[in-house]
Amino acid sequence: MFATPDRQTHVLIGKDTRVSGYMFESALESGLVLRVPRVTLLGPMPTPAVAMLTRSQKASAGIVISASHNAYPDNGVKFFDGARARSYLTNSSWK
Repeated sequence: MFATPDRQTHVLIGKDTRVSGYMFESALESGLVLRVPRVTLLGPMPTPAVAMLTRSQKASAGIVISASHNAYPDNGVKFFDGARARSYLTNSSWK
């Protein structure tokens, strides 16, 4: 999956407080535990916190269930691999 020599196969899952996030989290966890030795449910937390924890815990991946600023009934998924965003991406997003 996302494993590298310095990263055990470990996936972190965070979410926002939308009701659908709890159902989505259960479905995601159910699918992941079939292939991933370690899945950690972080509960509701900000997207940047999941990204930071993915990196600091040397997790293979971080997943956030959130639709950010979209309407409350909507939901989505964001994936992190613990690497920093490339500077050409972050620099252009601030211009």
